[in-house]
Amino acid sequence: MASLNRCIFLNKTPISSSCSPLSLKRHSESLKLSSVRSERNDRVLMESSLKDSVLELDPVSAVNDGILDLYGEVMAMEDQGVTPWTVSVASGYNLLRNPHHNKGLAFTDKERDTHYLRGLLPPTVISQDLQVKKFLYRIRQYQVPLQKYMAMMDLQESNEKLFYKLLIEHVEELLPVVYTPTVGEACQKYGSIFRRPQGLYISLREKGKILEVLRNWPEMGIQVIVVTDGERILGLGDLGCQGMGIPVGKLSLYSALGGVRPSACLPVTIDVGTNNDKLLNDEFYIGLRQKRATGQEYKELVHEFMAAVKQNYGEKILIQFEDFANHNAFDLLEKYGKTHLVFNDDIQGTASVVLAGLVAALNLVGGTLADHKFLFLGAGEAGTGIAELIALEMFKKTNTPLEDARKKIWLVDSKGLIVSSRKESLQHFKKPWAHEHQPIQDLVDAVKDIKPTVLIGTSGVGRTFTKDVVEAMAAINKKPIILALSNPTSQSECTAEEAYTWTEGRAIFASGSPFDPVEYNGNVFVPGQANNAYIFPGFGLGLIMSGTIRVRDDMLLAASEALAAQVTQENLGKGLIFPPFSNIRKISANIAAKVAAKAYELGLAGRLPQPKDLVKHAESCMYTPSYPNYR
Repeated sequence: MASLNRCIFLNKTPISSSCSPLSLKRHSESLKLSSVRSERNDRVLMESSLKDSVLELDPVSAVNDGILDLYGEVMAMEDQGVTPWTVSVASGYNLLRNPHHNKGLAFTDKERDTHYLRGLLPPTVISQDLQVKKFLYRIRQYQVPLQKYMAMMDLQESNEKLFYKLLIEHVEELLPVVYTPTVGEACQKYGSIFRRPQGLYISLREKGKILEVLRNWPEMGIQVIVVTDGERILGLGDLGCQGMGIPVGKLSLYSALGGVRPSACLPVTIDVGTNNDKLLNDEFYIGLRQKRATGQEYKELVHEFMAAVKQNYGEKILIQFEDFANHNAFDLLEKYGKTHLVFNDDIQGTASVVLAGLVAALNLVGGTLADHKFLFLGAGEAGTGIAELIALEMFKKTNTPLEDARKKIWLVDSKGLIVSSRKESLQHFKKPWAHEHQPIQDLVDAVKDIKPTVLIGTSGVGRTFTKDVVEAMAAINKKPIILALSNPTSQSECTAEEAYTWTEGRAIFASGSPFDPVEYNGNVFVPGQANNAYIFPGFGLGLIMSGTIRVRDDMLLAASEALAAQVTQENLGKGLIFPPFSNIRKISANIAAKVAAKAYELGLAGRLPQPKDLVKHAESCMYTPSYPNYR
């Protein structure tokens, strides 16, 4: 054993030329053998081996005033490589540095003795609940949201279970910290706050070897991937490689809100460059410093990625597209929706959550969806996705022909109202919404002419629901429904205070990012938040637990109806068209059950037989971040 140790550790370089492959193989086998022996024997063996090694150490390996250069790092010349040898042991210092298993001061006295933690921790032992209280206190001391975000990310990388327990128990307070609106600023500054990688970065340099890159990820049981190319991050535009904050944030919510195991989640950024000159000139930018690849080069890279994911993880891996630009988002969803289990949260997730809010709002304004008229500001992924799902729901519930249902929905883009005279110049996803009407340029004129009962903003441009626009809605409707959905808060079409004030407290309002309660004429109005986090965690859980192989529109409708059903009369009495986030795990379980039931009904579920109680089954599948007891 001593000779083997000497061969690996005690030469001038980490691997001596005298070290034969056979000796390395034997050394590897001896490590495997020792790992299954008792801890006492392990320790004796390691101490004995180290003693032998030190005694037989070549004098030239003692450098730097007698400090032993056991690994040959100091003596290695610049033209020689140093092999990063490590031996992983789930105890001692390494255990404290493992975010999946670390419990911090919650390690019991017995665990500290068993796993060699004595002296590595202060003597006190505290509960996980007290840790949550302590860290929440720390978070609240920060005044800057980005500082809170960075503190939460540090916790996630040091103590995973504590991070998720904290987020689950205080979701309403911390959701805006780990996701929108704070994640937008985090993405803008991702290069300067970057510490450790939290996902896979696949760039043009990896073309031809993406499968190999996927296999570099340490977890094999991946069930859901969130992937972005960073071209349209929230309402902030092209942030290139720094868009990684979005997949990381989304997957944190998959685990906290939907109960998908963190080890089953993989964040991915596809880096094809950026057209953001500010980032290209930023010395802290972490991505490729080139203009965006487009056309065939782009398509080939994405296709290789999609094929590699399916080959490595199988047919049932869920791939969620996130923040792709319009010109790619629709094409990718159309192409890979036929061959992969794919979901676009910007198109489908947003549509599902907004539809749920509208269905709940009918309890306040009356009628069916077919009785209302809808006007959108914004005709991109979110706007057209919401519009199509509303039309589908009308078709399903009232048997209104789909073409007739679409005629109740009007869209305004940067060039004005989308009408039939513009049809030849429109992008393909806008054409179904080009109705017969004279051209109208300004939104306020469109409101006065179309007379919508519902005004929805997905433009990504802040303060576009001006006083004139909102007052026009109030003049037409007793209870105007106004949804300002663009993120982050700075890009919201109007604020909650503006909506309530300009409608004299009559608006039914919800936004994409959170707003504080508003007091008007002695009444307190609590604005709802049409956050995609209501839908995608439960939706994904339903797909995973049923082994679904394809996403269908009927599943999105089922998710919307399940969410709307969670809105109570008490919520409606406060003007809320979405339930409180404090119940989000229960909400996600109900959504997962409805989505899974629809998958079984459509014959797309692969996990048989179907559980009798899908809600209980969903709850039983959920990850719980409580500390285990270590033997």
